[in-house]
Formats: sequence, structure tokens, C-alpha cells
Amino acid sequence: MSVIKRIQYNSPVVLTYALLALVVLLLNQVTSGYSNWLLFSVHRGSPTDPLLYFRMIGHVLGHANLNHYFNNVVLLLLVGPMLEERYGWKKVLIMMLITAIITGILFLALSNGMLLGGSGLVFMLILLSSFTNLQKGRIPLTLILAIAIFIGREVVAEVTTDTNISNVTHIIGGMCGAAFGYFFNFGKKDVDAPPVLDSELTEE
Repeated sequence: MSVIKRIQYNSPVVLTYALLALVVLLLNQVTSGYSNWLLFSVHRGSPTDPLLYFRMIGHVLGHANLNHYFNNVVLLLLVGPMLEERYGWKKVLIMMLITAIITGILFLALSNGMLLGGSGLVFMLILLSSFTNLQKGRIPLTLILAIAIFIGREVVAEVTTDTNISNVTHIIGGMCGAAFGYFFNFGKKDVDAPPVLDSELTEE
């Protein structure tokens, strides 16, 4: 019992997402794919259908199978806790919701297919994590390389491969992460350093 008490729910957004996505996956198996089609995937529908707007967020919880689920959740569990600790769970949740809506809308605008899964969120968090050590007035070379390699790889994969994986949503998710990282970090003042008073200055 003491061991259970020591277990900390240290990353509420990512852990809750993982649990909800697992429930959705099991529900999809029970309903032979109907629940994913109805609630947890983005596809063309009537603008008067309220479920169309629910699916704009719900699609990130849907996964085609267990392998699809594990691929996304493992990466989320690797990068998510660090970002929740840095930005707080509320900001991470808001960023995930915004990314889900943007990827859903743009997918509908660009495709007649069906989109589901959390890979857009994964790539958003990966690019966001690249901004962790961004300093005022300086852009790390590692950040430039990460963005260039990421965007380049996804563009090449989209053009040269014919799979069910939506590389476009990966790019959109990554761009959202880069935008969030810039917004929250670029030009951010160092709040940990105490202000320097004129009387403390020394001249040589």
C-alpha cells in the first residue's frame, strides 16, 4: 500500500490523454470501428452536424490499432512531463487543444480522407521542447537544425511515399509547436535573476 501512495500522477495532461486514448481504442474494438468514425476521427460531414465540431478535437484520441496507439503515447510520455513541468499543465492542455483544432480544420481543407491519432500532438511537443533553452536574442543552432530536418523529412515523405500516415498533419503539428515555443520563450526575461540597482554597479 505504501508503494501505491508513493506513485505520483506527475503529468496530468499527458497521463490523462494516454488513459482516455486507451479507452477510446478499446471502445473502437468493441464497436468494430464505428466509434472512431462517429466521434474520434476527422472527415467530411454536414456543417449542421454538431459531431463534426466535436471531432475537431476528438480525433486526437482515436487510434487505428494498438501499435498506432503505442507509437504516439510512448513519445508523449517521453517529452510531455518535461514540458508540463516547465509550462504548467494548463498551458500544455491549451496548446494541445489548439493544435488539435488547427490540424483538424486544415486536414478537412486539404483532404477528403479521414484523420485520427495523436501524432500531430507528438510533433507539436517535440518542436516545443526544442525551445526549452532558448535565450533572449539568441537562437540555438540545434533548434534550427531540428526544425529544418523535421520539416524537410516530412515534406519528402509526403511527396515520395504513399501511406496512410498524414505527413501534412505532422508538419502542421510541428509548426504549432514552433509557434508556441517562440511565443512563450523568445524575448522572455530572466525572472530568476535579481534586478541590478544603479548603486550596485562598479566601474573599472
